[in-house]
Amino acid sequence: MTKIKLLLTIFYSLFAYSCTEQTIYSGKIINQANIDYSIIKNKNQLINKLGKPSYIDPIEDKYFYYSEKKIYKNFFDKKIVSRILLVFEFNLEEKIKSINVYNLEDEKDIAIVKEKTKNNLIDRGL
Repeated sequence: MTKIKLLLTIFYSLFAYSCTEQTIYSGKIINQANIDYSIIKNKNQLINKLGKPSYIDPIEDKYFYYSEKKIYKNFFDKKIVSRILLVFEFNLEEKIKSINVYNLEDEKDIAIVKEKTKNNLIDRGL
């Protein structure tokens, strides 16, 4: 009898847990509405405003800030609410040269090239 109660308790707990909504953040939590990028002029102001970057490109001296918000209702219902990638490029004086903002909608605009690369190996043989 106690085993049945234990199994029912575990089953009910798993059922109740799967109905709750969870919000999971990855990377930095960036609120785009509250940030005015025009007032950020150099690398020090950027670090003071947004903190350390998620990734630093050592070759091109770019700072990458990544933020993602996911909502899980259960195992089968996962939804990405926002995904933002901020890329800051600097000049030699460490002033901001360009700012690029990529979001989830940009992911849908990828154009696939239909041209094929010619395979010379088939033409000449092994």
